[in-house]
Amino acid sequence: MKRVLITGAAGFLGSHLCDRFIKEGFYVIGMDNFITGDPKNLAHLENHSNFEFIEHDVTEFVEIEGDLDYILHFASPASPIDYLKIPIQTLKVGSLGTHNLLGLAKAKKARILIASTSEVYGDPLVHPQSEDYYGNVNTIGPRGVYDEAKRFQESITMAYHRFHGLETRIVRIFNTYGPRMRLNDGRVIPAFMGQALRGEDLTVFGDGSQTRSFCYVDDQVEGIYRLLFSDYAYPVNIGNPHEITIREFAEEIIKLTNTSQKVIYKELPVDDPLQRQPDISLAKELLHWEPKVSREQGMKWTFDYFKTLSKEELFESEHKDFKQHIKR
Repeated sequence: MKRVLITGAAGFLGSHLCDRFIKEGFYVIGMDNFITGDPKNLAHLENHSNFEFIEHDVTEFVEIEGDLDYILHFASPASPIDYLKIPIQTLKVGSLGTHNLLGLAKAKKARILIASTSEVYGDPLVHPQSEDYYGNVNTIGPRGVYDEAKRFQESITMAYHRFHGLETRIVRIFNTYGPRMRLNDGRVIPAFMGQALRGEDLTVFGDGSQTRSFCYVDDQVEGIYRLLFSDYAYPVNIGNPHEITIREFAEEIIKLTNTSQKVIYKELPVDDPLQRQPDISLAKELLHWEPKVSREQGMKWTFDYFKTLSKEELFESEHKDFKQHIKR
C-alpha cells in the first residue's frame, strides 16, 4: 500500500485530499498543528484503518517512520484574516516548513507536491493569468507575507528539483470553495453566506467591480490528484476560468439564500487584486483536466453545508487565538 503524507490535513483542502487518497487505496498520514485547521474536519477518519494523524508544526523538524511515497504540502494559512494576524508564522511555514518537507522527500525518495496559489500573481497586469506570468506583487505590503511565502516556496522547490533531482510538482490554486470552509475566515464565499444566514447585509469591498473565479473543491482535488501523477515539475494553474464580479456574485448569493439583505460597500483593502482568472490551457493539455461542477450546483452544495452549522458556529467570532502556536 502506497503511503502519502498530507500536511495541513485538518484544513479545508487538506481534509478533502485525505478523503480522496484514502478512497484511492492509499495509507494516509495527516499532519497539522491546528493553527488554522479544525479537528472536526478529520473526525470522520478517526478510526479509519488507513489513516493516522500526527499533530505537529512543520516549521520544526519533520520525521516520519517507515517508507513514504508521496508528500502533499498544504500547511499554510490561506485567508487574509489568518495570515494578516500571524504574518511571521505564515512566512515560516512557506520557508522553513517547505524546506523541512523537501528534505524529508529527499531522504525518503518521495515525490512532493507543493500547494502554491494564484496570489503569486499579485494584482495582475496580465489577464487571464498563465503560468509564464511573473506577477505584480508588493513585497512589503501587508499581503506580501503570504504572496512572498508562496513565491519562495516555488523557488526552493525548483532548486531541490534541479540540484537534487527531486520529484516535485507545484499547483497554483485559484479560489476554491465547498463544504468544510471556515464560515468566518474572511474569504468571499463563506463571508457572504455567513452574512446571509445571520440576516446581515452583504459587505462588498471597493465598488464590487473586481473579479474572481471560483472552483468547486471536488474539481480542485481532481486537478491536484492528476498533477501529482503527471510528469510535469513546473507550476500548473488549477481553477475555474469562469469569471464574475464580486458585485454580481453578491447578488447571486442573495438569490441563492432567498434573503432580503442589501449590499453595502466598504473601502478596498491594500493590494487586493482587481482581477483573478486562471488560464488553464496547460492543465487541459497536460492533465486533460477542466472543472466539471457549475457554480450554481457547487454553491447550492456549499450553502446546504453551511445551513447544517449550529447557531454557535454561525455566530462565532472570526477571532482565533493563535498565541498557543506562537513560539518566536
